[in-house]
Amino acid sequence: MKEVTADRGLIASCGLYCGACKSYLSDRCAGCKGNVKAAWCKVRSCCQEKKIPSCADCKEYDDVSKCEKFNNIFSKLFGLLFSSDRRGCIRMIKSGGYECFANEMALRKAHTIKK
Repeated sequence: MKEVTADRGLIASCGLYCGACKSYLSDRCAGCKGNVKAAWCKVRSCCQEKKIPSCADCKEYDDVSKCEKFNNIFSKLFGLLFSSDRRGCIRMIKSGGYECFANEMALRKAHTIKK
């Protein structure tokens, strides 16, 4: 099993930190950016189309909670099941930058900020 390390390339488009995800650490997933099977993810597709690393860099919405792609039923269920605050992750990226976020999530050994 891989160890949790700080790597800004492992920050998902929606703000989750793939570098601390059990699936990534056990080599069952390549992470958001490297997972070709994740074409179903509208957030990932949107960020790829806009050529931005995550929703933190979106110029269309100041607040990701207003974005229908970010706030779809899947993300709401994910947030409920895993007590995940992806909006909090995006806010952290916006305020401190990608390196700071990756370092903090690696230190916490967490793939998301908990609600």
